[in-house]
Amino acid sequence: MPLTLLRIAAVVELVSLAVLLTNLATVHVPAVASLFGPIHGCSYLLVIGTALHLTRSRSTTLLAAIPILGGLLALRRVRRQAPVG
Repeated sequence: MPLTLLRIAAVVELVSLAVLLTNLATVHVPAVASLFGPIHGCSYLLVIGTALHLTRSRSTTLLAAIPILGGLLALRRVRRQAPVG
């Protein structure tokens, strides 16, 4: 279950940041920023916390803290470290 949570949070973080940056570069509607800003922030913190919970590895947690792709990179590392069988 935590691996699924990390996967979902990483994708939500990436998509919400893309929406925020697109909004900023184009029409800059304040309502979009008000909606997607907290969603992005919460998903970012959830990625970091879930990566820490899954691995207890400082390097994986620091990797998860990298904005934009950190969550997906941490997910990749967690999958590699998972025991087989």
